[in-house]
Amino acid sequence: MDARREPRTTSEGRRGGDPADGTHDLPFVPGPLGPDSLRRIDAYWRAANYLSVGQIYLMANPLLREPLEPEHVKPRLLGHWGTTPGLNFIYAHLNRVIRQRDLDMIAVWGPGHGAPGLVANAYLEGTYSEIYPDVARDLVGMERLFRQFSFPGGIPSHASPELPGSIHEGGELGYSLAHAFGAALDNPDLTVACVVGDGEAETGPLAAAWHANKFLDPRRDGTVLPILHLNGYKIANPTLLARMPADELRSLLVGYGYEPTFVEGDEPSRMHQAMAAALDAAFDVIAQIRTCAGLGEPGRPRWPVIVLRSPKGWTGPEWVDGNPVEGTWRSHQVPVAAVRENAEHRAILEAWMRSYRPEELFAEDGALVPHLAALPPKGPRRISANPHANAHKSAPLRLPDLSAAAVAVPEPGRTRAEATRALGRYLRDVLTLNAEARNFRIMGPDETASNRLDAVFEVTGRAWQEEIRPGDDHLRRDGRVMEVLSEHLCEGWLEGYVLTGRHGLFATYEAFAHVVDSMVNQHAKWLKSARDLPWRRPVPSLNILLSSHVWRQDHNGFSHQDPGFIDFVANKRGDTARIYLPPDANTLLCVTDHCLRTYDRINVVVAGKQPALQWLTLDEAVAHCAAGVGVWEWASNEGDAEPDVVMACAGDVPTQETLAAVDWLRRHVPELRIRVVNVVDLMALPAPETHPHGLDDPTFDSLFTRDRPVVFAYHGYPWLIHRLTYKRTNHGNFHVHGFIEEGTTTTPFDMCVLNRLDRFHLAQAALRAAPRLGARGERAEEALRDALAAHRAYVCRTGDDLPEVRDWAWPDRHAPEDHGRRIDGDIMQCGPVGTGEAGRAGTVDDWTIIP
Repeated sequence: MDARREPRTTSEGRRGGDPADGTHDLPFVPGPLGPDSLRRIDAYWRAANYLSVGQIYLMANPLLREPLEPEHVKPRLLGHWGTTPGLNFIYAHLNRVIRQRDLDMIAVWGPGHGAPGLVANAYLEGTYSEIYPDVARDLVGMERLFRQFSFPGGIPSHASPELPGSIHEGGELGYSLAHAFGAALDNPDLTVACVVGDGEAETGPLAAAWHANKFLDPRRDGTVLPILHLNGYKIANPTLLARMPADELRSLLVGYGYEPTFVEGDEPSRMHQAMAAALDAAFDVIAQIRTCAGLGEPGRPRWPVIVLRSPKGWTGPEWVDGNPVEGTWRSHQVPVAAVRENAEHRAILEAWMRSYRPEELFAEDGALVPHLAALPPKGPRRISANPHANAHKSAPLRLPDLSAAAVAVPEPGRTRAEATRALGRYLRDVLTLNAEARNFRIMGPDETASNRLDAVFEVTGRAWQEEIRPGDDHLRRDGRVMEVLSEHLCEGWLEGYVLTGRHGLFATYEAFAHVVDSMVNQHAKWLKSARDLPWRRPVPSLNILLSSHVWRQDHNGFSHQDPGFIDFVANKRGDTARIYLPPDANTLLCVTDHCLRTYDRINVVVAGKQPALQWLTLDEAVAHCAAGVGVWEWASNEGDAEPDVVMACAGDVPTQETLAAVDWLRRHVPELRIRVVNVVDLMALPAPETHPHGLDDPTFDSLFTRDRPVVFAYHGYPWLIHRLTYKRTNHGNFHVHGFIEEGTTTTPFDMCVLNRLDRFHLAQAALRAAPRLGARGERAEEALRDALAAHRAYVCRTGDDLPEVRDWAWPDRHAPEDHGRRIDGDIMQCGPVGTGEAGRAGTVDDWTIIP
């Protein structure tokens, strides 16, 4: 049998009230809400539920002014009903507390697939119609609202950027709480209500994010109020937290450092009163926390959390086709299927929608009746119109003079420095210049000092709200470095921070950036969609620094050797993704300075932290980075003729090995004409129609030639270079060396040898690509084979690299000859090297550097 009973919201509401304003009586239960407030908040909830069901099912006849016919129903039914009534319930109660306490609040909705309810509430508040005037608050606008949802040419079924007031898509679950805490950082007057679904609460990122309360400074940061929504089921299975005994769940949340309040049941009157009481109590506690923090009382506060336990698909059909629906997994998505084709199902849908009594909620013209329209907050206090959710505080950072952190490079390749240590000095100055604005943070998994960025601790500390003991390293209540051993949490904090208009940097080991692949993917999709919305403000870029990279993980071994995050980002849209491979400290400073000035980008910068040779002065680095790719004249010997071979490089270790190979070739085969091309901006390689940074064909050909062999030493997997350049004229002559999944615990140079990225293999490749050398080339190749054999014997015997490899430097430009350094017993000689320009190429469209 098919029961089409009216939902509990209405079955007890037939005894009076004013039908004209949709305020039928409910059984009055004592609590914070008076009888009139109780009726009105319930009617508002019914209106949101009605609009939610309409979006999933209808494309015409929005107020059921006529019997429901097949043509009124969408041909494809898409959307998620199960979580939606609970979200609508929370939304209505958040509106009440915002008005009552004049709160500045945004909401992060973890169950983003409950978008029908979130769109419905933005429509009820009026924000939706203000942004999309064709979806007006009338009968025509309501029909458009219904039709557009999950419909070609319309809006997605998740809480996408098209939804006003949203900073969280929610299509992939697990990141809501991290986003919420990121939004609250440095926003002391902001409250972020974060609804956590019980399905997403099973994910690793969400489980770690409960600990974010240990990093929230109640004196300087905003408030996060988590609301754990337990409705019992995922797509087909029960959820873990909903099945846990109540005392265990309470203990879990207490153990995380929260004070939980439970709101449980399915009878509307009691649930409304319980939710109102829970919110009132929570904000009383929050006010007390703020007062104590202002008085300087030490210790981490115990923030409130609300646990809402309600039926899945609450107020929907109880039974369909003899199966229970409300309160079960069957209500997760579309609880009544095949409505167009099945008249019995169509009758269930019509009865369900009429049970909300839309004639009491909406006027003849389709507008919400005045008494209900007066309930939500006004202007920017509306959740859907809060400017924090649209990066309204976004402002350029104050950035320091690069010269203060720059490395002096009197001659190329003869000075050693740690690139990221120089970057640490620069970031220290960024923090200093923006100390008052408090709009810049660094996130990373316990690796700030390991990655040589520790100069920042001269002006700040690591954020920490737990106990601080003597001997702890740079822990501070107001620290601006966020460290926790969870890449998910660091990435989520930064996403929430930049989406609300502030700036930051996420620094991590290269191999473990893969942990946040899917998070970065979702952020890229958000940026792509938001860019198409004229009302969405640009947001500061997501800046990711990858250090401790593949070529210097010789001590940690194969598990730490993976440069594949670059390939993942390279797949993103050209108007979003940027990848930079600075070869030394000064180029790293220039690249970072540029990235911190950009908006609506995902910038990935790869830089090593170990002492390495430095190549360019600051002025040369500025010019080279602005071009993105260029010829290093001082390392080339082609003269006015075309080169015999182009030696290209991208990345710090590939650059050093390329130049060492060039030095070897110029000493042993001086007649070989070599051009050295260095690539900083990896996305200069594809064609301009593929990426806006792509060089035009004439410029690309002027660098790499149209027909000469190119030996390309690349930081990552070699096939990416082939993919990026496949449309280029000379692509068939590219011979790319990079990481080929050969690794172990070994010496730095042996790591290069294992992957054939070392100077000897690169020199071999150049000789083989230039066959005109004849017997001289064959003798040179034999010397290279001997050098590789000598390396293998030495490293296996001593556990260290050959001194002439380990201590190699670019020849002194002032010395006509550089004697004394030998490979294979041959004295390496080289004449004077020209000093030339830092590079030549076209300009990059959005590059700005102010040294």
